[in-house]
Amino acid sequence: MPRPMTVTEKILAAHAGLAEVEPGQLVECALDIVLANDVTAPIAIKEFRRIGVERVWDPDRVVLVPDHYTPNKDIKSAEQAKMMREFAREQGISHYWEIGCMGVEHALLPEQGVVGPGDVIIGADSHTCTYGALAAFATGVGSTDAAVGMATGEAWFKVPSSLKFVIEGELGPWVSAKDVILHVIGMIGVDGALYAAMEFTGSTISGLDMDGRMTICNMAIEAGGKSGIIGFDGVTADYCGPRMQRQWTVQLSDEDAVYAETIEIDASAIVPTVSWPHLPSNTKPAADSRDVRVDQVVIGSCTNGRLEDMRVTAEVLKGRRVHPDVRLIIIPATQAIWRQSMDEGLFDIFMDAGAAISTPTCGPCLGGHMGVLAAGERAVATTNRNFVGRMGDPKSEVYLASPAVAAASAVAGHIALPDDLA
Repeated sequence: MPRPMTVTEKILAAHAGLAEVEPGQLVECALDIVLANDVTAPIAIKEFRRIGVERVWDPDRVVLVPDHYTPNKDIKSAEQAKMMREFAREQGISHYWEIGCMGVEHALLPEQGVVGPGDVIIGADSHTCTYGALAAFATGVGSTDAAVGMATGEAWFKVPSSLKFVIEGELGPWVSAKDVILHVIGMIGVDGALYAAMEFTGSTISGLDMDGRMTICNMAIEAGGKSGIIGFDGVTADYCGPRMQRQWTVQLSDEDAVYAETIEIDASAIVPTVSWPHLPSNTKPAADSRDVRVDQVVIGSCTNGRLEDMRVTAEVLKGRRVHPDVRLIIIPATQAIWRQSMDEGLFDIFMDAGAAISTPTCGPCLGGHMGVLAAGERAVATTNRNFVGRMGDPKSEVYLASPAVAAASAVAGHIALPDDLA
């Protein structure tokens, strides 16, 4: 009989053709998807050429999404996108999206049914761990590893140990999945899950929709995690059922699986949370952050640019105006989310409040464009990183928060809770 295994171990064992694996073991796994974007794909393409391979291993399993600097902000970014575009055409890659049909990659791939339960996915972007919300093993790799994956359909992994986060109870008013993961990162630190699979479970997680689950798994990397994962259940099936383009495989953790550590969290202890500069782990309650003046607010990204995020933002902004000293930028993460937000009348609320609405892009999250900060400016953002210079000048500051707190801060002119607004 195979040893009891976690869901991560089971997925890796299945893709390695093994009956069982254990933490620390090196395994060679077949891949389901290899992903790259306009920052990382050009490097991968050059490496792909250098190793002398003429064709990708499967043009239906290689995904290219120019999303970081698109629409192109300058000549260099245009050249990066052009290289991707020409490679996609040459190789007959079916999953290539750009302006007019594109989106932020980690919102787009689940929406389009490209990734799903039981998959092993590598992406030349650290937030590839988002897809763990679909009960998949998904992790970021370097561009060279992506090139080898594109050529062979395989990758080596060291099987990670698993940390189990059991979160029980109901979340309080205005407390969201973003607050859950910021709370966790604040507890364990940016290296608290170093090269571990962060497995999230409990009644709080079961009660989250897929948008919230993706937000949590998206930021596993900010705790040093190799991956984040949430087990398959009815929410997973309902989300993937109408979308998934191929069959999936369900893997579940054994009840007696061995974890490196189990951390139990009472959901009632989680409050609206803000990460202060310059680490995601530098967390404080939003209620204790009201003295922070704000110049810009960005609501979007692969962490919080999904439809539910747009709806919460509209709920806070409805009937209110953005503070005259604040620039509010709202970025739906995909064309489908953009259209649905427009159809639901959310754009009217955003524009009446004085916000700017962008086409889907990563843009300001990495200081690319559509909201770069000058020296001395402060931003509240629903993004995932607040390192020095992350969104612009090294002397600027980024505070990470949920869409509800970000929207309230845009109105108040300082970090605020929705309940603070008149």
